[in-house]
Amino acid sequence: METRKAKLGADHPSTLTSIANLASTYRKQGRWEEAEQFYVQVMETRKTKLGADHPSTLASMVNLAFTWESAGRSADAIDLLRTCVIKQEQILGSNHPQTLSNSKTLLVWETMCLTIEARSGSRLRKAG
Repeated sequence: METRKAKLGADHPSTLTSIANLASTYRKQGRWEEAEQFYVQVMETRKTKLGADHPSTLASMVNLAFTWESAGRSADAIDLLRTCVIKQEQILGSNHPQTLSNSKTLLVWETMCLTIEARSGSRLRKAG
């Protein structure tokens, strides 16, 4: 009896999960560029296959935002996470655990950015 190997394809959900897992490994290793490349691939494929508002697509957006934040791209990360939270509120509801978690993260990131900006501004004023 011959065993058939299934070819899942580049846009199969299991393939995308594997790519996202690889991206997560790269992110944990501090390999931001590789992580970003794979997270973008997963996000864009999910947008095409599932739609921009699908929960799996939104999860991909969150992963990319966390990668950008880890890589020091705070403004980009905040913008992407803000977009994601707005969509999660519309799709999942404001009391959904993912929405609540990402809303809290967004608040922390925004607060950190404001704190850094305030400190930088006060240093500039004192020096000048």
